[in-house]
Amino acid sequence: MSQRGRAAQLPDPRHTTLRGVLADGTTVRCFEDGNGQPKDFDCARLTVSPALQRMFAEAFAKRTAPGSSLRSMASIGDTFRSMRRFTQYLAGLPRPPVTQSGLRPHHVDGFLADLRARGQTATLREHLRGVKTVLRQLDSWDKKMAVKLAEPHPPHARTAGSHSSYSRAEFQRIASAARDDLRRAAQRIRTNRVLLEQYRSAGLVDPTRKLELLDYVERHADVPRRGGDFPSKSELPALWVSGGGFGATPDVIRWAHLSPLEVSAGAVLMAALTGQNPYVIMKCSASHHRADGDAGGPNTAIIGVSKPRRRSRAEMDVALSGVPDWISTPDDPGSISRRDELHTAFGVYMLLRELTESSRRIEGSDRLMLAYCTNGPHGRGIRRQGSAGGWVQPWSRGHGLLLDQVAGMPPELLVVSLARLRMTYLELHQKPVAHTEQTLVNDYLGRNRGNLVEYRRVVADALNEQVAKARALPLISGLSAAEINKAQQDPEALASQLSLSHSDVRRMLKGKLDTVMNACVDNQHGPYGDPGQPCRASFMLCLSCPCARAMPRHLPVQILVLDRLTDRRHHMTPLAWTTRFALPHAQLSDVLARYDDDDLNAARAAIDESHHEIVGRFLNRELDLR
Repeated sequence: MSQRGRAAQLPDPRHTTLRGVLADGTTVRCFEDGNGQPKDFDCARLTVSPALQRMFAEAFAKRTAPGSSLRSMASIGDTFRSMRRFTQYLAGLPRPPVTQSGLRPHHVDGFLADLRARGQTATLREHLRGVKTVLRQLDSWDKKMAVKLAEPHPPHARTAGSHSSYSRAEFQRIASAARDDLRRAAQRIRTNRVLLEQYRSAGLVDPTRKLELLDYVERHADVPRRGGDFPSKSELPALWVSGGGFGATPDVIRWAHLSPLEVSAGAVLMAALTGQNPYVIMKCSASHHRADGDAGGPNTAIIGVSKPRRRSRAEMDVALSGVPDWISTPDDPGSISRRDELHTAFGVYMLLRELTESSRRIEGSDRLMLAYCTNGPHGRGIRRQGSAGGWVQPWSRGHGLLLDQVAGMPPELLVVSLARLRMTYLELHQKPVAHTEQTLVNDYLGRNRGNLVEYRRVVADALNEQVAKARALPLISGLSAAEINKAQQDPEALASQLSLSHSDVRRMLKGKLDTVMNACVDNQHGPYGDPGQPCRASFMLCLSCPCARAMPRHLPVQILVLDRLTDRRHHMTPLAWTTRFALPHAQLSDVLARYDDDDLNAARAAIDESHHEIVGRFLNRELDLR
């Protein structure tokens, strides 16, 4: 009961949404996140016995149930295709199994061998993974089969050509072609909307009935049809439409709605300007929030997106800024109008939202990527595009863009894909987009084979610059073990040599002036702070500070910091590591070069847990004043 004493009202079971295995026992109805349109998968098409068809239907329904990792229709369809491929293999056996108990581990091994024999190495892992994850949904396996289904999947088959980025010139050509398409579409639809508004409000004279047709197209995304009792003629355009000289039906409907190729141009430009995952772009919503509340501040739209593979962190917000991305623009920024809306992610998003307004109303959808399709699984009409390559590949072929010219080689066509645009964005910007920096290094830049020589040159130049800077800066002063032993006997002599008070020398020798990697003899008159005020600079800057003194007791920490900086090379992009850590790495290397191997080995052996703790806090910036 509710707090007010009323009995809770449960949903009427007659109106519940059917999902999972339907009444026939072999059809599975599936939904994807954020889409109320279901899709049915018929397991009766599988080339196995009726008993196995029902078994696969049950397992597939559990695999695609709410809360599973299959959250997009594309991934659900891939799993069903893997299941169908497995049943085709079973049907080709001399004695195919007919019941669940007849499925044995050697069938899984044989399926893997069959895929390899057919040369399907690129999809081998996904097919086997899809089958095993479906079959694991059932509990009634014997021990041997359960162990087989729990075995690790084969490693990814990575090829050099499948994950390569574009050169900057190619990247700019792709973005320029997409902008041209969107500009033409915007001019066409905006012009027609002005005419339509005048026609509806002022009743413009329309002797050719073109404005009447435009009004119908804008409202219905279709042209008037003949109707009647003859199916072969009822779907034909009305005679006044077909005989009015308005053009083909798809061309007429594009008076007010985008074509699939124009929506592809928008997706291409969004990928070039944001670097987002292709799935995120194609499923992008038209709903958004303005960071300034439409009060005239910086143009930024905040949209909610979903990245299913992130599981519990799938839902996230993405900020689309009105700041131009100059990487994808021409080399001459002066040729770009400040009012050009297609050089910012915010501008492209708002334009697509404007141009698909009528399409969203007709479709009853909040999806951004909508277009009028002349055919498809659901016939003609306004349709949402689910996969990233469905419309982008024809757009790429239609433009006939060329790869960068190589001397002595014939020109080749440039194949555009959202995945490669994302790879190029990540390479050019060197920052993660909806993933960690380690994922950026290992899973994206690590497998990228495009423009590698140019990237290495940029990193090498940056590294040489940081090393030269380290050589130019004054290196931290140090005291040897002999000097410290002498100072213990005669601190006044060291105080006179360093221009310090006797008390400061004693405190330094006792470790009371230590920071992290050294001692600080003057905390209020260093080069990185205001005179007379305590220094607030990072302890990393002590490596070139005249107030710092390094002594043998600091060696364990210095060695540990150098090791940690070296280890971070493997978890960051080369350019990011060079920019942040190449300078202190070179400085520490020069400091340690003052000592012989015996001293360094003894210091490394003296490293204990307290050293690890202070270095960890130091490199995590827990010791910085903020």
